[in-house]
Amino acid sequence: MEYLYINTRDELIRLDCSKIVYMEGDGNYTNIVLVNKQKTSVCMNLSEMQRLISESLRERASIFARIGKRFIVNMTFIYKVQPLHQSLVVTDGVNFAFQLGISKEALRKLKDLMIQRVNNNTNQ
Repeated sequence: MEYLYINTRDELIRLDCSKIVYMEGDGNYTNIVLVNKQKTSVCMNLSEMQRLISESLRERASIFARIGKRFIVNMTFIYKVQPLHQSLVVTDGVNFAFQLGISKEALRKLKDLMIQRVNNNTNQ
């Protein structure tokens, strides 16, 4: 298990990375949504969160992808990428399904990234 530690002024939060579904930027805050539908808000913008993920998790950070200006998504929960509908569906297939509104351009980039990863894994 890999944990992400977030140290804020008032608290220390330990998050199991495999339980983080997505993070949504909201100005100077980031809302973190977990598989049990619990939401945690931390005083850190999405760029700072992205930097924390890459520094803390190093090679495991690739399970998270920055999508557009507002989201960081755990790639393992991506179910459906719909650029034409500006929609991304993330689910574990049993307990939750979230539909996120994301720009067409950001979703096209995500779709290309996912296809590239599939092709790289197939060629290895």
